[in-house]
Order: sequence, then C-alpha cells, then structure tokens
Amino acid sequence: MTRLEGKVALITGAARGIGRAFAEAFVAEGARVAIADIDIARARQTASEIGAASARAVPMDVTDQLSIAGAFEMTCAELGGLDILVNNAAIFDMAPIPDITRESYDRVFSINVAGALFTLQAAARVMIAQGRGGKIINMASQAGRRGEALVAVYCASKAAVISLTQSAGLALIEHGINVNAIAPGVVDGEHWDGVDALFARYETRPIGEKKRLVGQAVPHGRMGRAEDLTGMAVFLASADSDYVVGQTYNVDGGNVLS
Repeated sequence: MTRLEGKVALITGAARGIGRAFAEAFVAEGARVAIADIDIARARQTASEIGAASARAVPMDVTDQLSIAGAFEMTCAELGGLDILVNNAAIFDMAPIPDITRESYDRVFSINVAGALFTLQAAARVMIAQGRGGKIINMASQAGRRGEALVAVYCASKAAVISLTQSAGLALIEHGINVNAIAPGVVDGEHWDGVDALFARYETRPIGEKKRLVGQAVPHGRMGRAEDLTGMAVFLASADSDYVVGQTYNVDGGNVLS
C-alpha cells in the first residue's frame, strides 16, 4: 500500500514549482490533492495534468480569510475531508536596509507569515472537528536560519515560520496533529529566476551569474530541484512521522548544518 492511500491533502501555491512537485508526489502515494492557488487558471491546468480523479483546483488567496475558509470548505466537500496541509504559498523580495519599504514588508509578511498562520489555523479547526488527527507541513527556508544583508524581510519572515512551527507543533499534538516544516536551500525554477534578477540589480551582476555562484557553493555541488524535496514532504505527511513534533528539516544540499 502507498503511504498516503486514502488521505486528502491541500497544498497552497501548488499550481507550479515546489507545490506542484509535492502534489504529484502525494498523488503517486495514493492521496487526493487540492491544488490551491491564487492563479486558478494555472491551478486548473495543473490539476488536469496530474489527473482529474486525484486532483482538484481550488481558488485560494492566503491573505483573505473568506478565501481561506472557502478553500477548505470546497476541499472537504469535493474530496472528503482533510488530512494534510502543506503551507507552501510564499513570495520573495529583497533590498538594502535603507531601501526597504513598508509596502514590501507588509506584503511579504501578509503572505509568508500571516498567510501561513491563518491557513494553518483553518486546517487545524477542520482536523480537530474531524477527530482523526492530521499533518501540517510549513515551508520555511535556509533564509530563516540566518540573516542575509540584502534579504532582511524575507529572512525574518521565514524565521517566523520556523518559530510558528514550533509553537503550533506543541499546541496541536494533543489533537494528534503533527506540525513540522521543511527548510529548502536554493531551488532552481521560476522562483529563483526572479531572485537572480533581483541580485543582478542590487549586486550589479549579469543575469544568471548569482544563480551559477550559489549553485557552485552548495556542498552537494548543485542547486536543488523541486523533486529533491518531495521525499521529506511525503515522510512528514505520512504515519512515518507520527512521533515528530515541531521540527524544521533542512533539505538544502548541505548549506545549513543544525
């Protein structure tokens, strides 16, 4: 039997990138998955490509309480409840300290921190009402383990996700809900193309140079790929992690040792 047979998962930001890779891995392990995303057209395309029998596109804006509630209601109604949440939706921004704007700060924290908190809260309420426990996986980052001169706000937001994981893990385990997190390193894809462009701007580099340099600096010898994270996600979503509470796992090719 596959490890997630009969389980229902909701993954935020799942229309592309890491979220999509998680959805594909969960379906391969027997789960039914809600592809929750603000880009509903892309979510529908992803769900169709993964398979109509196992995936549903769900509109969701993690900065909007009504949207969060509606996504869980739709998931429970169409897929039969909720067993797993992956808090994957996030954005990145960067600037030197003198140039950080309140607008940038508010947007990053509204999605990366408040979005994660209130999505987690909504999932916990459903799981507690069901009475069968569950798994909540937050997406942190190596950026949450350390400061970076140009990335203060994003680093702080991901440090907050690690702290939230610890607090929620302690609060919810009495209900049989395991809360843990994954801290990726540098993961190639659309997201890092945008990050590279920002570094090119602030460090006066040609496009692609920062990406090349950070890949070379990873002890494993290359940038990560979304598929490098799926094994940890399946582990944390499965019964194999029943005794794991409030932990954040580095999956970063050796960038951070803890």
